[in-house]
Amino acid sequence: MLAQEIIRTKRDGQRLSVAQIQHFVQGLVDGSWSEGQVAALGMAVFWRGMGREECVALTHAMMHSGRVMAWPDMPGPVLDKHSSGGVGDKISLMLAAMVAACGGYVPMISGRGLGHTGGTLDKLAAIPGYNAVPDPAVFDRVVRSVGCAIIGQTGDLAPADKRFYATRDVTATVESVPLITASILSKKLAAGLQGLVMDVKWGNGAFADSRTMADELARSIVAVASGAGLKTAALITDMNQVLGTTVGNALEVAEAIAYLTGDGEREPRQHAITLALGAEMLVLGGLAANTAQATTQLQAALDSGAAAERFARMVAALGGPADLLQRPQAHLATTPVVVPVPAPRAGVLSAMRTRDIGLAVVELGGGRHKAADAIDPRVGLSQVQPMGTRLAMGEPLALVHAADAASAARAVAQIQAACSITDRDDACPWQAAPCVLATIASGDATP
Repeated sequence: MLAQEIIRTKRDGQRLSVAQIQHFVQGLVDGSWSEGQVAALGMAVFWRGMGREECVALTHAMMHSGRVMAWPDMPGPVLDKHSSGGVGDKISLMLAAMVAACGGYVPMISGRGLGHTGGTLDKLAAIPGYNAVPDPAVFDRVVRSVGCAIIGQTGDLAPADKRFYATRDVTATVESVPLITASILSKKLAAGLQGLVMDVKWGNGAFADSRTMADELARSIVAVASGAGLKTAALITDMNQVLGTTVGNALEVAEAIAYLTGDGEREPRQHAITLALGAEMLVLGGLAANTAQATTQLQAALDSGAAAERFARMVAALGGPADLLQRPQAHLATTPVVVPVPAPRAGVLSAMRTRDIGLAVVELGGGRHKAADAIDPRVGLSQVQPMGTRLAMGEPLALVHAADAASAARAVAQIQAACSITDRDDACPWQAAPCVLATIASGDATP
């Protein structure tokens, strides 16, 4: 079977057979497909698309290109959640522990930040001693004993996807719904899951900046996962403003700890989305009869301290400080410069260019320009005001945490430029967008 004939088939808009897809994936792993050929097929799929059966075949082939995890004799359902990426999205840190406290087992394999979005793996790196790449035996032991473990992708898990994604990243073919679908699900299926909830972010801070693309991606993931035998639901959630009150790795870990321990008020939008995702996970796993019952269970896990206890045990089991939850300020690094972002005028915070806010944190050192770049875990934003907040002139929109005064000043200007403040009165109040815009289950997805 010739690579160029497989490329020609898709270039001409024809359907690839299972054998052709398997030949391509094997070529990714053993190097028999050149970078040019991989790029050519990626571009052909980008323009010509893939049918659902093709996408299922690609997902299965990449899933089986490396080690496939199994969880024999697990006393509860093996569940996970994945996000398409946002600004201030630290939900995985809270949710894994909450679901574990409700009887689920969560082997969560996370990624690094991409572009303007933060990555769960980078947040965990802000915790001293935390080992995000344990050997398989340790990972298995922690999941079984604690109920959750959040780690990074290992080299033997869906290696075909790793190579294909690297090529797509430098050939402008990332934004292909079938290829995104296969990339996400090949890794999740290789993790041996029994249920998956997908958080598809939509808005000016998400990769899916159009509602049409968000809907298409959500339906594709649910349909392909169902075709591959994995029970899946997808929520489309709002990313037209920062999620929670912090952006930046150590700052987001601190906010997640405060959320779990109840130290202060939980930001309402973040809390609502966390509960909605967790409720779908519990229902998929058979741990609750419906989402209302599941929400009650999740809230009880927070109120009782059971979720916080699971998070603390996970951190300690993977090498982090045993007293992180009691003394986060002693372990999470801080910056020497903290300055407010003054509101340039009085009025109501009515819009954010959320992607620009994420990029401002990248410029502070909280993200990468190149894959090899080191991240400063200390930098970012805290006390980010939600949209709808009425501000006097000079009141803080947020606090900037920076390594030096010059970078702080640049960030202040960037955040001011990214926020719109308008005049509002009681006759024309600001209205918040729904946190969760849609829920798509297997019966709702296009077959």
